[in-house]
Amino acid sequence: MISHPYRSLAVTAALLVAAAACSRGGGSAGSQARQSAAPSDTGPVFDVSLLDTTVSACTDFNGFVNLKWIKANPIPADRSSWGAFAELGEKSLDEQHQIVEAADQKADQAESGSIEQKIGWLYRSGMDTAAIDRAGYDPIKPALASIEALKSSKDLVSWLDDAYAKGQGQLFRFGARADYHDARTQIGYAFQGGLGLPTPDYYTKAEYEDIRDAYVEHIAKMLELTGVSADQASKEAGEVMAFETDLARHSLSRVELRKPANQYHFVSVAEANKVTPHFDWGAFFKAQGVDPGKGFSLSQPKFFAGFDSLLADAPIGQWKAYLAFHTIDAAAPYLSTPFQAEDFAFSGTTLRGQPQQQPRWKRVLGTVNRSMGMGLGQLYVARYFPPEAKARAQQLVTNVRDALKARIENLDWMSEATKTRALEKWQKFLPKIGYPDKWRDWSGLEVKPDDYFANVVAARKFNYDYNIKKIGQPTDRHEWGMTPQTVNAYYSPTTNTINFPAAILQPPFFYAHGDDAVNYGGIGAVIGHESSHGFDDQGSQFDGNGNNENWWTKADRKKFDARTARLVKQFDGYVPLKDHPDTHVNGQLTLGENIADLGGLNVAYDALQAALEKNPAEASKKIQGYTEDQRFFLAWARVWRGETREKAELVSLNTNPHSPAKFRAIGAPSDMPAFAEAFSCKAGDPMVRSGEEQVKIW
Repeated sequence: MISHPYRSLAVTAALLVAAAACSRGGGSAGSQARQSAAPSDTGPVFDVSLLDTTVSACTDFNGFVNLKWIKANPIPADRSSWGAFAELGEKSLDEQHQIVEAADQKADQAESGSIEQKIGWLYRSGMDTAAIDRAGYDPIKPALASIEALKSSKDLVSWLDDAYAKGQGQLFRFGARADYHDARTQIGYAFQGGLGLPTPDYYTKAEYEDIRDAYVEHIAKMLELTGVSADQASKEAGEVMAFETDLARHSLSRVELRKPANQYHFVSVAEANKVTPHFDWGAFFKAQGVDPGKGFSLSQPKFFAGFDSLLADAPIGQWKAYLAFHTIDAAAPYLSTPFQAEDFAFSGTTLRGQPQQQPRWKRVLGTVNRSMGMGLGQLYVARYFPPEAKARAQQLVTNVRDALKARIENLDWMSEATKTRALEKWQKFLPKIGYPDKWRDWSGLEVKPDDYFANVVAARKFNYDYNIKKIGQPTDRHEWGMTPQTVNAYYSPTTNTINFPAAILQPPFFYAHGDDAVNYGGIGAVIGHESSHGFDDQGSQFDGNGNNENWWTKADRKKFDARTARLVKQFDGYVPLKDHPDTHVNGQLTLGENIADLGGLNVAYDALQAALEKNPAEASKKIQGYTEDQRFFLAWARVWRGETREKAELVSLNTNPHSPAKFRAIGAPSDMPAFAEAFSCKAGDPMVRSGEEQVKIW
């Protein structure tokens, strides 16, 4: 299944909560001790003792706000990064842990087929390490045998059709999304995939030679764990690497994939078959049990042409080696200890520099989230999300959206024709707060108390079927793409929705009893960020109905592109790692998030000023020696406090559409005159951008 095309606040959350409790993500030992240090709504909403007053706010605002905390909070051994998102994510994980432990204890007596029973048994089966170790790799022996039995290209295509029908496709990603040209309807999307390294560049560029060598060794070790001789495993590992290198040559880069034109290419089945004459898409759809209708999106034709050439030309032995390795690799986190250890050694330590694997309960909790995340979310909301938090957040959403509308109306560089369309889009925003209005039905998913791998396989199939059955159906704008327990927020361009899960609606983002400045600098800026995604370089190519349509005049689009080009240049200039002075942030890859940060912070600041106008006494007072304007920016920077291991940062710079946290803390404020005024900064100070360097968009 392909992921939803939404724009999230931070990729960190996917590592922290809903997905990160997996073997490839970061966890944290000793979470209870660190949880007590996380911000709460009972103490001071901003601890000014953590400010490093030896650092000038006008020189390095991130250092001023966060350096002292970073020095006192080293990255835990079982994480690749640590910071504000991680702290709050840790709290969510601990709360989820309590839920699944309770579900496990009560599962045998719970109502048959209930969410509580399924989650309890799924968690229990994952924690039964003795049974998992006894099974070794027995669970995947049938799949490996079926691969070994392949004799021809015809066998291979049938095998692929069947694998996808089981929710276990490996060569490309397939699933349902809204049609880019008629967002009211869901269609099928086939999307490039099949690579084991982070991006296509890892297969060709000289600087990744060591990682390529380590990857080949990892492939061989995985094959050896299933009884393949060392010599044969080494030979097959080379074949797998050559196969993926060929796929990589036909794959688009992360920057290229950001363009909507490279995400959607509608074709009929007959037209798709011309791109892949050795792969029949009609047979594929029939095997999946869905009707493609008039057609589907063969999103990257170049990739699929390369895929077809491998079907025609690659020896069957090479295909078998590739499929066998990826079958093992996909199953490794759910197999015996040697497989888990090798999986982590490469994906965790070699790629991301993480010294220690996370505790077992977090890895299993990650499986629960991937398998039944919304089911767990239903239990999470009932226990941890009070109605008053949702009501306060709804008011903040209204206030920030009103500020965005005023900004659009008062833009001095946009014509009235384009403003009218922008305001039409603004009017059609659908804010969603906390959790879905309607919970998902889990009947039909069979979970056993004593078979972890079978449970994972069943959940994959169940969730895949749930997704692809949407093909040909109306798009549901009210469906969520994130679970309530996820510490994140997102915007979806094809549904034009802004979404704020329950777990982010708490400190340090949101304080039920906090002052306006801290709340607008935290959750207010998050609301502004997601709203601004509707008007970033990608979101601005979709209209209020979610269609990929140009609603700009040619002159206005040219002005917009000129302004965003300055933001690209700004972030291209940031160097995250002292030991890698030639490695810069990719301003083009991170452009959408940087636009959203800049627009969101400006909008949230305007909303704060509107709130303070209604309460002049609040506007004029200081709290702990800082004005409301200062506290607004302090709250923003605190959200981005944290540090990332060098190897993980290098991977992130190649793959992550979000800039490193320390540059998010300083990037948008340095473009805002309000920041310079709040902290009495002068022209020429590093935190003051002026003239052509200053970026103004929304």
